[in-house]
Amino acid sequence: MSSTHVVLHDPEGRFEAELPLDRELHQALVKAVLGWTADPGLPLADLKQITLLFTGSARAIAADVRLAADLLPHDHAARALADVVLDEADRRLSVPAEGTVACTQRHARLVRALYERLDRLASAAPEPATTP
Repeated sequence: MSSTHVVLHDPEGRFEAELPLDRELHQALVKAVLGWTADPGLPLADLKQITLLFTGSARAIAADVRLAADLLPHDHAARALADVVLDEADRRLSVPAEGTVACTQRHARLVRALYERLDRLASAAPEPATTP
């Protein structure tokens, strides 16, 4: 049997950097998942898929947060807060995902927190120098 899968070797992460996330889609899904007040009745496999989507998104957003934080001086308050959020993201993402509502909602909150930190870093970034 022949495989139709293609494996890409991208040690520098260039492909990921050039493929922007669909932020609106992720934020809408985060809002929907965090709006669950009871078990939504989704199959276990669907919950796992949503959690995996959030996991991949969180990793990509965390990479963007790291890049944005690196543009700030080491003693900048926004950078220190970004480091805290990134440490928490690393801790949460190191735990295997479960197919539970609670796990899916934890990942949704992580995606939301990472987007919030990214926005704050963008507003704290120094203005690019202009030449006269």
